[in-house]
Amino acid sequence: MPLELLRTPPPKERSDAARNRAAVLDAAARLFAERGVEAVTMDQVATAAGVGKGTLFRRFGDKAGLAAALLDARERVLQQAILEGPPPLGPGAPNAKRAVAFVDAYLDHLLEHVALVRMSETAAPGARYRIGAYRFWHRHLAILLDGTPDPEHASHAVLAALAAEHVAAILPDVGEKRLRAGVRRLVASVAAAPPCQEDPS
Repeated sequence: MPLELLRTPPPKERSDAARNRAAVLDAAARLFAERGVEAVTMDQVATAAGVGKGTLFRRFGDKAGLAAALLDARERVLQQAILEGPPPLGPGAPNAKRAVAFVDAYLDHLLEHVALVRMSETAAPGARYRIGAYRFWHRHLAILLDGTPDPEHASHAVLAALAAEHVAAILPDVGEKRLRAGVRRLVASVAAAPPCQEDPS
């Protein structure tokens, strides 16, 4: 599937629904920044946004759904940069350099919003892999790793190192500098791997 078709589309909605959505997302972003994601309730978001609780729950389902909606706009910016931005993140650089640029850019996004990403990825078993953005990141890496042994699996392996739950758990021990260096080494080594012979078994 072409990468462009996996891009997260902006929501289509009536103008009044769009205003309510914007008010909710603004209120949620403010409260999450002030108090932390875990400390904020859906009731508090509804009150701050000036909407009814029923409206909030119908629109977003739960706090994980609200987190995913908050992340959508930020993810679209990164997707646009990958598709049309300057190299090495965008087109025009060698694939290996683009892969390293992607993990750098993704870590910028993840570390800024780690609590939100973690909530959206762990809302239910396997939630991370059903998120549209994950399919985009995976397809992008698989394209860049074409010609290496099993690019589909290699892309999942690189993205496993970027899971919010994993990053949040190890960040206090390894620190951001070592984390970034380690993920760069991982994707660079995968990108440099020569094609392997077909498994005779």
